[in-house]
Amino acid sequence: MTSRGAARPNGQSQASKICQFKLVLLGESAVGKSSLVLRFVKGQFHEYQESTIGAAFLTQSVCLDDTTVKFEIWDTAGQERYHSLAPMYYRGAQAAIVVYDITNQETFARAKTWVKELQRQASPSIVIALAGNKADLASKRMVEYEEAQAYADDNSLLFMETSAKTAMNVNDL
Repeated sequence: MTSRGAARPNGQSQASKICQFKLVLLGESAVGKSSLVLRFVKGQFHEYQESTIGAAFLTQSVCLDDTTVKFEIWDTAGQERYHSLAPMYYRGAQAAIVVYDITNQETFARAKTWVKELQRQASPSIVIALAGNKADLASKRMVEYEEAQAYADDNSLLFMETSAKTAMNVNDL
């Protein structure tokens, strides 16, 4: 990354403003939270991803017009035994992505529980996105797009289906 004020290859000057946002990913184990983060930060996908222990911390900067947006990303563990740690990670977060697996109805039910918890306990101004991951497995779909979209609309959430494997909608999210 070039330093502030340096010229970009296309001749435009580097971003003049820097914004920093804390982003937390929540969801059941094995829905693809770490895979989404790895795809977003490093452009990589590993078919077999180790389970996250506690949480992982990564950063990624994105240039939007004249602003550099720096994301401080907390990728939380999905196992129930780590649930009590979650408030420590979403406290002070400006954004949360609640992830479920479109091939597993139970993970969608659990995602709704995470949304309720965030609405109750996180900052009132937090932006919450719902991500239906594993869209590349649409032939095994158990959660209909329309069902998730309706839930997102009813709860004022951003919603997108994603695939960490194919990179579909990862950067858009």
